[in-house]
Amino acid sequence: MRILAFAILAIGMVSIGSAAAQTYDPAYPVCLHVYTRGANYYECRYTSLPQCNASASGRAAQCIVNPYFGGAQESAGYRRHRPVY
Repeated sequence: MRILAFAILAIGMVSIGSAAAQTYDPAYPVCLHVYTRGANYYECRYTSLPQCNASASGRAAQCIVNPYFGGAQESAGYRRHRPVY
């Protein structure tokens, strides 16, 4: 009986953990975190902090750097060389 209860609890915890959706868009480097009474949400569609700050002005919101931004590029002066063995 204990094993059955433990198995049901474990399955419930796994399904709760996997239900979370991704809140950050990896295409943009800056996100606006908006605070509302019902729910907080992220708007990841800004290319710079000043652009995001202009949108956040006068709202219950703050700009954050997107931790999942996937478009980072190497600087033009840096060249990657093939490893020499």
